[in-house]
Amino acid sequence: MKTILFTAILMTATLVSCEKNTTETPRIFQEIVISKTTADIIQSDNEFGLAMFREVVSADPESDNIFVSPTSIALALAMTYNGAAGETKTAMETALRKEGFTAEEINSSYKSLIDALVSVDPKVLLEIANSIWYRESFTVLQEFVTTNQLYYNAQVSSLDFNDAGAPGIINNWVSDKTHDKINKIVEEISGQTVMYLINAIYFKGIWQTEFKKENTSDGSFYLNSGSPVTLPVMKQTTALRYTSNEVFSMAELPYGQGNYSMLVMLPQNGISADDIVDILTPENWDTWMGELAERNIDLELPKFTFEYKNELNNELEAMGMGIAFSDGLADFSKINGTGQLFISKVLHKSFVEVNEEGTEAAAVTSVEIELTSVGPEPQVTEFHVDRPFLFAIRETSTGTILFIGRVNNPLTKTNG
Repeated sequence: MKTILFTAILMTATLVSCEKNTTETPRIFQEIVISKTTADIIQSDNEFGLAMFREVVSADPESDNIFVSPTSIALALAMTYNGAAGETKTAMETALRKEGFTAEEINSSYKSLIDALVSVDPKVLLEIANSIWYRESFTVLQEFVTTNQLYYNAQVSSLDFNDAGAPGIINNWVSDKTHDKINKIVEEISGQTVMYLINAIYFKGIWQTEFKKENTSDGSFYLNSGSPVTLPVMKQTTALRYTSNEVFSMAELPYGQGNYSMLVMLPQNGISADDIVDILTPENWDTWMGELAERNIDLELPKFTFEYKNELNNELEAMGMGIAFSDGLADFSKINGTGQLFISKVLHKSFVEVNEEGTEAAAVTSVEIELTSVGPEPQVTEFHVDRPFLFAIRETSTGTILFIGRVNNPLTKTNG
């Protein structure tokens, strides 16, 4: 169970950093008690998160840094899933690794997990917020709204998407929920867009054992090319859980009372970080977590801060969710009753800062829903048969003309 919890927590959180703690209150690890179904949901989330990360790395080989929150992505898509039906619902279950679970099991498990995660460690600030914004002229089924309010505490608001200030209203919500770390998720709203389903995660806490700033000094960091760069390196010797194999060494740095931690995986010489990604399966992950054991570590860790942005359509399509992005094939009839909707974009943004005190991070995932294209209204052409005309009767498959004639006067019953 602890392995499952630690895995879920790592994939859930986007990491953390907060005010220096001056109290000496003992830090007591608190195990989250969950049901068997919730444990299975967490396991499926880990499988989804690792698969998503592999897809992101594979699709973005040129990026120096990648940082995603699988939980943010999963929660935004889970709200969207509540509006899916038919093949679209099945495809989302495949992509999210939720085959075999009912919607009630998924929603209930997420609710209990979110409630536990945000309250388990008073020394770590974890906030999870969800919202749904829809065009004010767009009809939304009450059951869809109620479900997402009940299980995801979603703020649901209608908005005049034609108003130039509409993106700013949504972006202000994002900025507020991420403590100004991510300020924009919507650039402009197209005429076909009818809904945004947005998740925001903010995580801030301190290391259980902080680095002393006076021990930070410039050090070398070697790029994939072998070229060194100089950057600030934090240093300390402390007891940490650790494991090592032929591919990498891994140390676990706990936050707060120990419920949250950062796992740092360092490739062995001759091995790349992408080589680790290639073997990042749920089975291997569980094995590695079970191999962690405490030992004294001489730790050096570079300070870093960066932002990341990625549109995840291609990755989610590769994971089996293609139909949900298909204009004309997607079925989100449980959102508005008609099903003439599809996902036009899944956008993910994140921020992370790691320093001597800890880690601060945020992530936002936006699922943009559009109306199925119906094209312009067809032109109406008058055809008033009010003068002499020709006509023919033919066999259509061969084009054989069977009859052809002319009518000068419809009232004439016979010729001559």
